[in-house]
Amino acid sequence: MNKTKGIVFFILSLAVMAFAGYVILFGVGDHGQAKYITQGLDLKGGVSITYQVSKDDRDKLNSDSLEATRGKLEKRIHTFSTEATAYKQGDDRITVEIPGAYDADKVLEELGKPGSLYFCTKADSTPTDEQLKNKEYIQLKNTTGGQYDGYYKVWLTGDSVSDAKGQATTNEKTGKAENAVDLQFNTAGTKIFGEMTSQNVGQQSYIIYDNEVLSDPKINQSITGGQAQITGNFTLEEAQTLADNIKIGSLDLSLDELSHSVQSAQLGRDALSKSVQAGMIAFVIIVLFLLFVYRVPGLAAGFALLSYVELMLLALNGFDLTLTLPGIAGIILNIGMAVDANVIIYARIREEIAAGKSVKNAITIGFKKATSAIVDGNVTTLIAALVLLWRGSGTVQGFAMTLAIGIFIQLFTSLVVSRGIVWMLYYMGFQKPVFYGKERAKNVIKFVEKRKVWFTISIVVIVIGLGSIVYNVATGNEAFNYSIEFKGGTSISVQFDKDYTIDEFNDTIKPEIQKTLNTSDVQAQKDTGTKGLYSIKTKKMSSDEMDEFKKLLIDKYQAKDDEQNFNDTEISDTISAEMRRDAVVATALATICMLIYIWLRFKNIQFALAAVIALVHDVLIVVGFYSLSRLTVGTTFIACLLTIVGYSINATIVIFDRIRENKAVMKRGETMIGLIDRSITETLTRSIYTSLTTFVAVFMIFVMGVSSIKEFTTPLMVGIVAGAYSSVFVTGALWYVLKGKQYDKEK
Repeated sequence: MNKTKGIVFFILSLAVMAFAGYVILFGVGDHGQAKYITQGLDLKGGVSITYQVSKDDRDKLNSDSLEATRGKLEKRIHTFSTEATAYKQGDDRITVEIPGAYDADKVLEELGKPGSLYFCTKADSTPTDEQLKNKEYIQLKNTTGGQYDGYYKVWLTGDSVSDAKGQATTNEKTGKAENAVDLQFNTAGTKIFGEMTSQNVGQQSYIIYDNEVLSDPKINQSITGGQAQITGNFTLEEAQTLADNIKIGSLDLSLDELSHSVQSAQLGRDALSKSVQAGMIAFVIIVLFLLFVYRVPGLAAGFALLSYVELMLLALNGFDLTLTLPGIAGIILNIGMAVDANVIIYARIREEIAAGKSVKNAITIGFKKATSAIVDGNVTTLIAALVLLWRGSGTVQGFAMTLAIGIFIQLFTSLVVSRGIVWMLYYMGFQKPVFYGKERAKNVIKFVEKRKVWFTISIVVIVIGLGSIVYNVATGNEAFNYSIEFKGGTSISVQFDKDYTIDEFNDTIKPEIQKTLNTSDVQAQKDTGTKGLYSIKTKKMSSDEMDEFKKLLIDKYQAKDDEQNFNDTEISDTISAEMRRDAVVATALATICMLIYIWLRFKNIQFALAAVIALVHDVLIVVGFYSLSRLTVGTTFIACLLTIVGYSINATIVIFDRIRENKAVMKRGETMIGLIDRSITETLTRSIYTSLTTFVAVFMIFVMGVSSIKEFTTPLMVGIVAGAYSSVFVTGALWYVLKGKQYDKEK
């Protein structure tokens, strides 16, 4: 390639990036534009409900029945919004998401416990267990006044209805206007309904929906025309909703509600705007830093990072992936992590130039030597992302998905795009060493010799954190400030017109809430980023209790009377127990997988053990920080721990890769302590720069983000510092204790 070709290829590359930017901003037809990226409920607002198959229907549960139930449930929720979706979670759960709906009580009431419609007569005798199991008979319990308690013979279900219409009509007997549901049976249903009415003339019939008797008309004559009518104390809207549900048909499986949440669209828009601004500022700061430090390669890194952002946005759009608030954090975090690969490469190029290589050879060798460390580091982070995809749920999966996709994209941009641009710039005339810089000779820092100091510092910090846990338990508090996701209950986000201080809230409002709800379990947290916004956690509330709670805060304390205020999340004990278990399982599984991978790649179990001990070190520090700071331990807790694990192992692998490389060409008379110290010193610049740029990216999200993101980024910043410390000061010394000391003795 000559200079002319280099210029042509560089211009073409800029044109491709410009076109990608145009597509993201303006789209091509109806495709590609960033505003069409599917947003999660935490960004666009709405209601989310998670159901679990009832215990009574476990024997009917299989993949087909669950899919059929999901499909019918999705048709039901389309009566609320055409954008509503229902999707399976695991083997026995279905989650529905309804954008634009903000009254959870209304949705739950109208959607109901998605059960079945039955046309029945009173049972002549007590049915057998087998008949009840097969739904030949049903039993009603705890009806109002016990009026309808008893056994009923099932003749027809909602599946026998071909059409249903809710409409205003006139009662033929009273002449009064009323609302009713007119039914039309299919061929089989017409025949059976005729048999039911023929055999029970003079008897009562019962139309039962979701274990509630809607109507109990007397059968005056045989009805063989295939039509019937449900009357009752309906509003027209209720009659139409019931008709819609009947048309869809009874669900194959009965479902129990596990949890529900409501998100405000306004809060979502604010969160999205702030997160995007944070990402842009972090991007500019990082690119300017790379230009200042690495010069021409820094320019290539800037273009590589820009191409990463563009490809990430196009991937979200092209694969119709859902973008969540933690997902945005994952993208921004990946920007910081993408710098790591470029720093490793360009530091290698500088080292080769300092060793006397020509710039051309230095570029070739630099990329070659850096590849193994880059790939290994990203694979271990990918392991963390995959575990999150498997054990996480909701927004955590959104974070894991963007993290995983981002890993593949940044590998491509670092090893392919960055390489291509560096070569283009080289052939355009940037061929002198001054354009790339030269790695200065460094005095070897004695890290390993002072290992007792580093180990002592780590132990003291960890003991302080663990001591906080013991103290909290001993004083009657919980070890951690668990969110409702971890202990069950209700969390409500409320905005007041007045900006109450936390002391004012605890002294005046909190006692009133405790009295209204008849519970002492009320916790409040003030959002420092939004005026008057509080998050209140308490027990699981009934619909009536929620109404009283809202009335108290609106009438007495000037809470905003808006349907998008009072965003609530309700979690059952089942979900919270699973989340606690998943946190332990996910962290342990990711650690074991990383241990195995490092063992296989380095063919040295001591490398793997040292890395895993360092991971446990970082996790314990972050866990202790959660206890000390009383930060909320919620859904993002698992994501935070595994992100730190992936980030820390990435830094450790770079150092171990250099130890392995230097060990193969060990200097005459050099001890293993000296080799480890030299390896850590040679990679110290990379460790500092990568930690700094990643910290800047996360810090910007913290400064500009909403409270839920701050709860994620605060411990993440602590983890970045802990990971940087352990990779530089702890892992090399640990490996020496486990293996290197033996090598010196043998030598």
